[in-house]
Amino acid sequence: MNTDSSLKKKVFVELDWDPEIPASAIAVSVQDGIVTVAGDVDTFAEKEAVAAAVRRVAGVRAVAMELELAIPHRRSDGEIAASAEQALRWNTLIPADPIRLTVEKGRITLQGEVPWEYQRRAAERAVAGLMGVVELRNEITLRSGCQVANLAQRIEDALARQAVRESSRIHVDVDGTTVKLSGLVNCWRDREIAEATAWSAPGVERVVNELLSA
Repeated sequence: MNTDSSLKKKVFVELDWDPEIPASAIAVSVQDGIVTVAGDVDTFAEKEAVAAAVRRVAGVRAVAMELELAIPHRRSDGEIAASAEQALRWNTLIPADPIRLTVEKGRITLQGEVPWEYQRRAAERAVAGLMGVVELRNEITLRSGCQVANLAQRIEDALARQAVRESSRIHVDVDGTTVKLSGLVNCWRDREIAEATAWSAPGVERVVNELLSA
């Protein structure tokens, strides 16, 4: 069973393990399984990497992000927009035309429509690590497609095939193009894997993740 002190130690180890994260600059506190991280990071991508690393640790119930961006080199919105446009254009996972972006005070907003969730996420990753970005809003929507037969069963089969722990305790409900996941998983990481699996199914336009970690 995780105590707050043992959970704090595990979070520190996970942060130190990830080469994307300046672990020495980050402070961690834990109360009742809720992890608070504070300190300074240089990029928005580093901030997102910290959040992802903490969520990977079994026993974490929630994450409070109190990290500040200490950007060493300020860039104009025009410079950021030009870099972001180029990053999107050169990424082969992203359709060439449908993504639009705006930049205001270092905050990027992505808009447009793509067929697949992986393309939406690829666009986000392409610009998150750019110098000068302080915040990212992904408002890209998914293009409506035809409904696929036996969608719930397909997702359940994928969860079992990919050996997601406790997959038998995950319930999949489908309403049109919306998938709802409920039940219990061992850790937050399994919760994220289950959601990613649901997004990978054809025809899915929305995933409601109500999975709880044990």
